Amino acid sequence: MLGWSRVTLVLAAAAVTCASAQQAPPWTENCRKSTYPPSGPTYRGSVPWYTINLDLPPYKRWHELMADKAPALKIIVNSLKDLVTAFVPSGKIMQIVDQKLPGLLGNFPGPFEEEMKGIAAVTGIPLGEILTFNVFYEFFTICTSIITEDKEGHLLHGRNMDFGIFLGWNINNNTWVVTEQLKPLSVNLDFQRNNKTVFKASSFAGYVGMLTGFKPGLFSLTLNERFSINGGYLGVIEWILGKKDAMWIGFITRLVLENGTSYEEAKNTLIKTKILAPAYFILGGNKSGEGCVITRDRKQSLDVYELNPKQDRWYVVQTNYDRWKNPLFLDDRRTPAKMCLNQTTQENISFATMYDVLSTKPVLNKLTVFTTLMDVTKGQYETYLRDCPDPCIGW
Repeated sequence: MLGWSRVTLVLAAAAVTCASAQQAPPWTENCRKSTYPPSGPTYRGSVPWYTINLDLPPYKRWHELMADKAPALKIIVNSLKDLVTAFVPSGKIMQIVDQKLPGLLGNFPGPFEEEMKGIAAVTGIPLGEILTFNVFYEFFTICTSIITEDKEGHLLHGRNMDFGIFLGWNINNNTWVVTEQLKPLSVNLDFQRNNKTVFKASSFAGYVGMLTGFKPGLFSLTLNERFSINGGYLGVIEWILGKKDAMWIGFITRLVLENGTSYEEAKNTLIKTKILAPAYFILGGNKSGEGCVITRDRKQSLDVYELNPKQDRWYVVQTNYDRWKNPLFLDDRRTPAKMCLNQTTQENISFATMYDVLSTKPVLNKLTVFTTLMDVTKGQYETYLRDCPDPCIGW
């Protein structure tokens, strides 16, 4: 995780790069309307569905999906290798990844070790590189998540998955390299046991943790990165050195989605479990008032901010900054998201108007890979690949 001063410098440099490449600020726009059903230049396409059979041995669960997605996964893994090699030309880092990292696998919880071994076998990608692909989500996820409650107490949960900052800017087409390479890997997953859905999620093929998902009828969950001096890199180093009392954040969210039985149980787990990286857990339930943002340090919860329709708090919005602090001046997605929700009004909130909010720049930006809309009560789950045509800020 980058320290704040370095984040500011990198974002400032990227802003200059984006501005000089496009020569067409401003980056904001009026709240979008009538963008749903998705179409037009901000809509890249639909996201395919795959079934993950939890009755299969973990080694075999991902075989069908990864047989389809192996070529796309190889492209992004090679991009990450090229990025590492650019910083350490000797190749020693990748040598460590390929030879040493697999030895760490025995310490992962649950089925994750065997699942990653199965993915490596199907794709032909070295196990250490599959592990690296699963680890780097602890560091580069910059997202917007929203939970709303309408006048009847009905909850909706939406998110933009923004990913790939600092991982290479393509000056030829004004895009983040890894962001674009993740779009063909984007999948909707129906995790089933005994031919019945346990939970549904949106993810990237090859990644066995979950960052976005819902348990039909019970709760929905998204994960946003939280910048902190006491960042995820410290947790990863501690874990490698043998301190294994904390959970990888993508794994804890999957375990909650798979095993959680209620909103309150899920909230309690997300508040109390030690995690490797600071994070925001955005959790929605199935009845009035059941929606919150849990602001987490690695070892404890710092804040639980909940819906409160009696006090006219009918939505919560979370980007990547603590709600009691101002966002970084170069990255204020919070203010336009709240402005557009206020313009929409509680009476008019729906999948369509939620999608409008998530389609408004800079909530929609060059890092946005997909948009997910979830209705726990009705069991509706939709995900769409996104584009942000110029002029569009890089994050």
